[in-house]
Amino acid sequence: MEFKNKKPALLLVDIQKAFLDKDYPGNKRNNLDAELICGKILKKWRELGLKVIHVRHSSTNPKSMLHESKPGFEFNDHVKPINDEMVLTKKVNSAFIGTGLNEILKKLKIETLVIVGMTTNHCISTTVRMSGNLGYETYLISDSTACYNTIGLDGKEIDCNVIYNSAMASLKNEFAEIINSKELFSLIT
Repeated sequence: MEFKNKKPALLLVDIQKAFLDKDYPGNKRNNLDAELICGKILKKWRELGLKVIHVRHSSTNPKSMLHESKPGFEFNDHVKPINDEMVLTKKVNSAFIGTGLNEILKKLKIETLVIVGMTTNHCISTTVRMSGNLGYETYLISDSTACYNTIGLDGKEIDCNVIYNSAMASLKNEFAEIINSKELFSLIT
């Protein structure tokens, strides 16, 4: 069966301006072109007339760069929603909690999710895990997501690439098929 015939939906998670800020917690990040790649995937999805769902994070902490009162809450310019594209707002890591996403997907008869966005070890990981657990055929696009350096339990900084590789390895085959954007484009064209 052709990939397009699986009625795939593109789920863009937390591709917001806060992640462009050099002062975002962790500072150093990998995959600096992740948002650009998300934009290319979104463009192709639109050309093919496939379902697009944008999800953004709305922090309840007024000091957070992802609080609705801050410029970082806005969508990244590469992936701004247009026309009738669905926009859901979440307050926790999973795009499925508090958004009605599962019910929306069931109503649309979507069985396949292609997930892109930020950040790999937080909202992407949580959303991918739930997607897999809910029975969706799930694809995570490896070059469309990124991690930041993180402070470990011992107080030492863990490099973003270590965090990224660990997060991807934990998701691979158990919750999702991990492919890059070139592999995705070969599936949908």
